[in-house]
Amino acid sequence: MATTNDLKNGIVLNLDGQLWTVTDFQHVKPGKGGAFVRTTLKNVLSGKVVDKTFNAGTKVETANVDKRSMTYLYKDGSDFVFMDGDTFDQIHVSAETVGGGADYLLENTEVIVAVHDSTPLYVELPVTMELVVEHTDPGLQGDRSTGGTKPATLETGAQIQVPLFITTGEKLKVDTRDGRYLGRVN
Repeated sequence: MATTNDLKNGIVLNLDGQLWTVTDFQHVKPGKGGAFVRTTLKNVLSGKVVDKTFNAGTKVETANVDKRSMTYLYKDGSDFVFMDGDTFDQIHVSAETVGGGADYLLENTEVIVAVHDSTPLYVELPVTMELVVEHTDPGLQGDRSTGGTKPATLETGAQIQVPLFITTGEKLKVDTRDGRYLGRVN
């Protein structure tokens, strides 16, 4: 248990049997009436975002979420298998839990897996990944009015937009949050 005065970004609350992460909070002391805390909460499982207001000093139940560094090993059916580097325990995480990060996941990638009561909640990938272009059409000179882009398929199967000068076999730096091309890797 904690009070609303202990709230900070990233803390996980257990409200009505559901887990919510605090993404934003603000202590408000109006001129008239009691102080309160305005929060923005994100549901850990569904991703739904809600605004909730607590009176100052109210007790809230915190959830014990264990964030562990793990290595992605392989895909087993629709599940992804991760291994804890310290204990060598392997856990299976469903494709829904991994989410869009699966498009940028290479074997032996170090990720953060958040676990609550031995249930994986979400997987945090590194912000950038270095991936090889599996296939892209050649860019033609003069087929654009400004800096153009073309689709490219990466070694993981993900499709991203890249500049016209990128060729098949090049290694690129990609933002795993939105699939944006960040540059070439030498």
